[in-house]
Amino acid sequence: MSSTPEQETAYGVHFEAKAPTAPAAVNGRPVAAARRQAVWPGSPEPLGARFRVDAGGVAGTNFALWAGGAEAVEVCLFDDDGDGSGDGSGSGGQRETRCFLAELTHEIWHGFLPGVRPGQRYGYRVHGHWDPWTGARWNPAKLLLDPCARAVDGDFALPPEVYGHVRDWPQQHVADTVRDERDSAPYVPKGVVVADDDDWSDDRRPKTPWADTVIYELHVRGFTMRHPGVPERLRGTYAGLAHPAAVEHLARLGITAVELLPVHQFAHEDHLLRRGLRNYWGYNSIGYFAPHAGYAATGTRGQQVGEFKRMVRALHAAGIEVILDVVYNHSAEGGELGPTLSLRGIDNRRYYRLADDPRRYADYTGCGNTLHVVQPNVLRLITDSLRYWVTEMGVDGFRFDLAAALARTMRAVDGPDMLSPFLAVVAQDPVLRRVKLIAEPWDVGSGGYQVGAFPPLWTEWNDRYRDAVRDFWRGALPDVRDLGYRLSGSSDLYAWGGRRPYASVNFVTAHDGFTLRDLVSYGRKHNEANGEGNRDGTDDNRSWNCGAEGPTDDPGVLALRRRQIRNLLTTLLLSTGVPMLVAGDEMGRTQGGNNNAYCQDGEVSWVDWSLLEDPGWRALAALAARLLALRRAHPVLRSRAFFSGRPRSADGLRDLAWFTPCGTEMTEADWYAPAATLGMYLSGGDIPRRGPDGGPVTDDSFLVVLHAGDRPIDVTLPGPPWAAAYELLVDTALEEQDAAPGARSAAGASISLAERSVAVWKVLPGRKTEKGDPSGGPGRKTE
Repeated sequence: MSSTPEQETAYGVHFEAKAPTAPAAVNGRPVAAARRQAVWPGSPEPLGARFRVDAGGVAGTNFALWAGGAEAVEVCLFDDDGDGSGDGSGSGGQRETRCFLAELTHEIWHGFLPGVRPGQRYGYRVHGHWDPWTGARWNPAKLLLDPCARAVDGDFALPPEVYGHVRDWPQQHVADTVRDERDSAPYVPKGVVVADDDDWSDDRRPKTPWADTVIYELHVRGFTMRHPGVPERLRGTYAGLAHPAAVEHLARLGITAVELLPVHQFAHEDHLLRRGLRNYWGYNSIGYFAPHAGYAATGTRGQQVGEFKRMVRALHAAGIEVILDVVYNHSAEGGELGPTLSLRGIDNRRYYRLADDPRRYADYTGCGNTLHVVQPNVLRLITDSLRYWVTEMGVDGFRFDLAAALARTMRAVDGPDMLSPFLAVVAQDPVLRRVKLIAEPWDVGSGGYQVGAFPPLWTEWNDRYRDAVRDFWRGALPDVRDLGYRLSGSSDLYAWGGRRPYASVNFVTAHDGFTLRDLVSYGRKHNEANGEGNRDGTDDNRSWNCGAEGPTDDPGVLALRRRQIRNLLTTLLLSTGVPMLVAGDEMGRTQGGNNNAYCQDGEVSWVDWSLLEDPGWRALAALAARLLALRRAHPVLRSRAFFSGRPRSADGLRDLAWFTPCGTEMTEADWYAPAATLGMYLSGGDIPRRGPDGGPVTDDSFLVVLHAGDRPIDVTLPGPPWAAAYELLVDTALEEQDAAPGARSAAGASISLAERSVAVWKVLPGRKTEKGDPSGGPGRKTE
């Protein structure tokens, strides 16, 4: 391939298949001239930039970078007092000092730089040959972010200079093979040296058992941007989330853990920046050790680390755990036409899964690339990152985005393997096996759907729960068999290998998709604001607009929508398993029908706290808090073992029983018949758990009746021996729940249940009796 002189002048292009092993010049400047500071041998452990004082009292920073195939590595230091002149300098007043790391130990380049202290900004330039046809994409003109940087200063703007290849090369089909020699340093963020000075001795982790956990998925920025009680200067930040006004809402609601949308340093995609948008969700990680600098109120020269830690402490003090949504399946560098920001320039062939044509990437994530987790250095990067966030940043668990991609082995085309190196390493790690591990149990590759397949220690996002509950309340389930399994812990998916009901993270909505209010207000997506012609986002919403699309003044439609929200919320919070709420759903947050608001950093995505001024939405928040209080007070609603469907207690009643509207137990034929009503009886007579002294735990019993029909129905309350009477606790037909408690009905009484509603009764016990064998049905443990 050849180029014109004009093209070479414009881009500084490079076509060689192999570079000299010892580069004589960098960006046209002699290598010798780039050496500006003494470099001691240092240590290959730990990876990253770690400040320390050596035995001789000399303070400095040890730099260690894994770059197995590289031919040379420079650590580049940046200060702000330069005038942009001199060898190795960047532009914009950032003077660059380059130091070659001469020591190489087990593929780790390392050196100790005396005098380099916390706050110092830095990056790497990695030398090697350029041969995209074999997957080699080294380019020392590109400043690379340290994969182990503890803090990042600056943002990625993605001009052409940031790409390792000539992005605007006239022949686009070969553009990725043309090396761009322009310096990227003026245009990319820098890593920051951070002091490790926190032992967490004053922190107390809540250590909430899985069975007692209630997850609240929130966005650090979006949760606080419009909160009236959070000072304006703190809104959208870690400090804002730590503010008492924000923490008070979480505590009052009764959640036990926040699941934060990605807070690892991430970059915005080029196609979004071109449209004037940004990646709001953050599923585009580039720094696996660094808290995202854009969420810091106190500064980005390492201050973001301390601010994040203080947020964790504040939440812990309120009894709330912190779970991070982490994205280790891919990076922000995208496919072969993406920018060179970090891993691609360090060792493209070892960090990423390459296709049969090594110019291309194997993509099991839908994001252009897939990290090659089977490679020891990549596996170490991920596990070191996880341990760091637990031991040094104080977090309590992780939700793994597209976790199935992490479980793929060398032959990734064969699908995920539950004996994969990643899962095996996590299972035996003394730090990681003790924290909460949540899998999003799928990816976009062949065989990637793995719901119910992850091993013990793991819980999973259960999308079958989401789909069944949505379908039931919109009248699309052919029968109630699937609903019965979902309400009682999904034993058909998880009752194997010692797994428990809390292996199922139950959710009706998540960040990805409609909000709870939009689920009952829109029959189709409305994503025009994303600039993709409404082609993005799923079309499989399983939603129902209750008779009008979007905003309406029809009081009947509005009342029905609010009732449907109460139905969905009550179903979720009283189901066995771990419930997950999405921030704002408890107060009627709407995204205007946008079911893929990943690029909407504004009022579409931010929680609207003014909704609590509306009596109706305020009542919804009160209902959510009341349901969570009920759940917290009654262990039968938080079962740690699957129901057996058999008598377990002295009263002879089964621990779980199912009823028809007539008050009779469900038969096999009833499970297969079309139905819009299901009664669930939970017996507290002998819960399969023991108290601290080893004695039995008993509780009240409850009857929950769900009715999705469009007409009222007469429901017969099960008679003796199931109960002597019933006390009504919740009736979703009511806007205000204060009127519900105290209403009592005799066993065997006929009760009129409003159309599309849920009623929850506490059982007032009757005489003891013996019951026969169960007729079967969902919820029992499958042997």
